[in-house]
Amino acid sequence: MRAVGVTEFGGPEKLHVVEVPTPEPAAGQVRIKVHAVAVNPTDTLFREGAMAARAQIQEPPFIPGMDAAGVIDAVGPENDERLKVGDRVVAMVLPSSEFGGAYAEQIVLPATSVVHSPKSADLEAASTLIMNAMTARLALDALALTPGSTLAVTGAAGAYGAYVVQLALAEGLKVIADAAPSDIEFVRSLGDVQVVPRGDDVAAHILERYPDGVDGFADGSIQDDLVVPAIKDGGALAVVRGWNGDPGRGITVHRIAVPKAAHDTAGMQRVVDQVDQGVLTLRVADVLPADQAQIAHIRLQAGGVRGRIVLDFINF
Repeated sequence: MRAVGVTEFGGPEKLHVVEVPTPEPAAGQVRIKVHAVAVNPTDTLFREGAMAARAQIQEPPFIPGMDAAGVIDAVGPENDERLKVGDRVVAMVLPSSEFGGAYAEQIVLPATSVVHSPKSADLEAASTLIMNAMTARLALDALALTPGSTLAVTGAAGAYGAYVVQLALAEGLKVIADAAPSDIEFVRSLGDVQVVPRGDDVAAHILERYPDGVDGFADGSIQDDLVVPAIKDGGALAVVRGWNGDPGRGITVHRIAVPKAAHDTAGMQRVVDQVDQGVLTLRVADVLPADQAQIAHIRLQAGGVRGRIVLDFINF
């Protein structure tokens, strides 16, 4: 079968179509005929070799991809009745695991990493959900804010940030979020959000609204120490790239790693249900044939993409 990967790590030009063996599901596993894969910043890090040290597959090709949507075409033994051949599903894929990444015509995964796709979305849109929504879920769970608490979000126009905003609003938090001028309308469309200008001085703008600081901060734009002044004493900060700084003032830093949620079947099904309930909004920036993965990575790393670029594995 065909996949898209790298035989040596590097820039987008290293991505190409490769032939790999068709996988067969073992006990407790399912095989998915992949229809669509969302392109995430994590994919670019994997392509560059940032995860090579912990990859369980040591021989090329190395296949990126954490977000897959498709149809189950085989089920291994010792599975429960939750998943069947023909089911439309979405899955969290860990490219550094023994299973490899999602950029392939067929993938085998533990059944615990697979849930039914949203009924209200096509598979292209559905492929944009799981990894970013579960990262947002982990961040909010770590911050553990109670209804009425204040939460600041940077990168609110991005996939992760927008999901944080929508989930937080659904849980009764007061949300203040950043936006570039071109993104203000979109961020406001997420709900009852206070919007401040995006930039290195975002903390100052937040302090204008909340002089004592906010209770929690989800830093989706990876500004790290720049956002710390906006957090009140004893507050909490969720970071997604492992910042190791010391914010002081009793502020707790939560380092969010989404692989921890790879087998949280109930949590993944919950965010799927929240799509169908209208709590979460799926956004597709563009759909490209899978053999144009190089272009997708170039566009993503150039910045300014709103929503996710999706790779089509049915028509490539």
